[in-house]
Amino acid sequence: MAEAVNIESVPARISAIRDNLVLLDDYLDPTALQTEVDRLEDEMQQPGFWDDQDQAAKVSADHSRTQKKLNNFRQLQSEAGDLSDMAEMAESDAEMATELNQQLASVEARLEELEEARLFSGEYDQGDALVTVHAGAGGTDSQDWAEILLRMYLRWAERRGFSVEMKEASEGDEAGLKSATFQLHGENVYGLIAAERGVHRLVRISPFDSSARRHTSFAQVDVAPVVDETVDVEIDEGDLRVDTYRASGAGGQHVNKTDSAVRLTHLPTGVVVQCQNERSQTQNKAQAMQMLRSKLIELEERKRTEAVNVERGEVKDVAWGSQIRSYVLNPYTMVKDHRTDFEVGDAQRVLDGDIDGFIREYLNRTA
Repeated sequence: MAEAVNIESVPARISAIRDNLVLLDDYLDPTALQTEVDRLEDEMQQPGFWDDQDQAAKVSADHSRTQKKLNNFRQLQSEAGDLSDMAEMAESDAEMATELNQQLASVEARLEELEEARLFSGEYDQGDALVTVHAGAGGTDSQDWAEILLRMYLRWAERRGFSVEMKEASEGDEAGLKSATFQLHGENVYGLIAAERGVHRLVRISPFDSSARRHTSFAQVDVAPVVDETVDVEIDEGDLRVDTYRASGAGGQHVNKTDSAVRLTHLPTGVVVQCQNERSQTQNKAQAMQMLRSKLIELEERKRTEAVNVERGEVKDVAWGSQIRSYVLNPYTMVKDHRTDFEVGDAQRVLDGDIDGFIREYLNRTA
């Protein structure tokens, strides 16, 4: 049954929508977007455009993304323009009131998504992301927690329409995962998921404790931007330690018979990456090198941010215990972000991938 609309609140909601559309108009600049769409279309129609497949794919993706942004904004403007007439009719028509309620909710939700774009000003925010979940202190409980977090992010990605490419997953000793790395593909992925970087703390009755005692577990989430070959990252082969091992998990019998998985350790920084999703060792090494470049870019970005924070007097403790978020399942249920104080009482909903509220609150605080 549709929720009844509060007619008295409608004018204020419509006014807020119009105000936000004005702000978005200034930010998005539809005229400039249309000019960019036209330029990209002209480039795509040039003879020999597809001779360079990689460049052509990039231009096509830019065109699709820009056209989608322009279309979404224009559609919102059109639908928002109809709201006042609908509100007038809804005063005496219950069926129209229901339709108005649905239209208001739809416009507000899509407007919120478009407004996210204003929060992404970083160099890599609009691109893809490489995410790694590491089990922390807490033994089997933390390894299980790492797997729960992985599931949460995969469900969140599905909600957002992002595609996921698993790079590696190292099984836990008894259950769960020691670590897992995946790549997220989609618009503004890095700008969004970077908000999840840090230590995540779980408090619950341990399913692995025969005495049913409450345990605290930790897992670390690392996020790096995916960079292409045009980004200059200097890596000396002499600074690398290359280890090969037998891949585990999905992939059939082949992965258990050959040392196809590759682990790279960048000795000067201690950054470690590993890849096991490809069939051959050569392919896994190439993937691992791309992952390493992304991790080193992220490390440099983090150093710059820390340097700025020092200048501002905003030095923060980055010790293992400085969790960004706590997920409490016992003796009560609540998920709380310690950076913003944003909290949700329905912990299961969060663990099922509903984390946009936490991400949006963090981005608004740090914009």
